[in-house]
Amino acid sequence: MPGPILHSGAVVTCSHGGQATPSMPMARVLVSGMPVATVPGPWLVAGCAFVPPGGNGPCVTGQWTVGATRVMVLGQPVVLQSGTSTCVPTGTPLLPVSAQTRVIAS
Repeated sequence: MPGPILHSGAVVTCSHGGQATPSMPMARVLVSGMPVATVPGPWLVAGCAFVPPGGNGPCVTGQWTVGATRVMVLGQPVVLQSGTSTCVPTGTPLLPVSAQTRVIAS
């Protein structure tokens, strides 16, 4: 499914409001002047408010599992706003709140 490409300046949160940032943005390709994110690179989550009693929280990292199928950077698919992700250890998704809108990929 086509969608905007996420870059290091995109606003992404975990399902509990923690801020997620890509740990390995690809500086060789810029979108809106910022490095793009690729699927293999984990996202670091800070400020997750989920602390269940004896549970599996808060969110620490997130991983995109589905990204672009036709747009690659150094052989790795780019992360799309419409992609699929999972946070560790909670299993909830990352939620892209805002992203650049000039470059759409599929």
